[in-house]
Amino acid sequence: MIKTRFTEMFGIKHPIVQGGMQWVGRAELASAVSNAGALGILTGLTQPTPDDLRKEIKRCREMTDKPFGVNLTILPTLVPRPYGEYIDAIIDSGIKIVETAGNNPKPFLPKLKAAGIKVIHKCTSVRHGVSAEKVGVDAISMDGFECAGHPGEDDVPNLVLLPAAADVIKIPMLASGGFGDARGLVAALALGCDGINMGTRFMATKEAPIHDNVKKALVESDERSTALIFRTLRNTSRVYGNSVAKKAIEMEHEGKTINEIGPIVAGAKGRVVYETGDMEHGVWSAGTVMGIINDVPSCKELVERIVAEAEEMIRGRLAKAIAA
Repeated sequence: MIKTRFTEMFGIKHPIVQGGMQWVGRAELASAVSNAGALGILTGLTQPTPDDLRKEIKRCREMTDKPFGVNLTILPTLVPRPYGEYIDAIIDSGIKIVETAGNNPKPFLPKLKAAGIKVIHKCTSVRHGVSAEKVGVDAISMDGFECAGHPGEDDVPNLVLLPAAADVIKIPMLASGGFGDARGLVAALALGCDGINMGTRFMATKEAPIHDNVKKALVESDERSTALIFRTLRNTSRVYGNSVAKKAIEMEHEGKTINEIGPIVAGAKGRVVYETGDMEHGVWSAGTVMGIINDVPSCKELVERIVAEAEEMIRGRLAKAIAA
């Protein structure tokens, strides 16, 4: 068993966390990840209202007695979200782990801390990680350029980003973006992290509540199969490189505005992809880790395989590399 500061702080067996993915982080997946000894995460804003989040938390608790958390991504939107009410739902439901992302979580920390909640904040740069540590979060999830969704605008991959962050950040840190097997876990530990966060890899599991066509695409695609949209608007998002993503990039290069491009890449269209398997209906997030996804195991099989192979790698090949 691999013990780290993160496993001890958050009361989990294995140093693996499931990313909070829009439309994907539901009770079926989060409970399966937690039951496997890792940390499952419900995606708060996947639920349309705070009351719906309360129901989803209750449903997840009926499926696992292990720790799980809730992701709350705080971003400006055309239709303001009642973040305070979502936080009330989290607190009322007895959740003790929250992953925040997007804007600085400082305004929400006093209420979360008063409820005894540990906060993991997702960052895409060293400077943002340092700021989050200063305002009082308990752990950092550092997202490199390889990640699905929003990789930030610095374009720094994890081989440099993680050790640079580990040099200055003192609280536990997760490596996120491009992680999907034992080699990644061992590398993350070597680079100064206390565990890994996997999003795309957990989509290709039996329990992920998405259409089999999406899982098939993740297995059959390679590391070149993503696309970066909204680069020219400095709101970069890494998605699966389908025809819709390519059209969005083409519109960007034509000088179209966000209001003109937005309707074809709306999040609701991505939800339809996950539900119906129509792979060209909209954009959907996927990371470069697709290049090392070769099967669709259960969450338990995946987590146990990663940890077992990581332990074997540390005790075996790496130990033998040290000359007597």
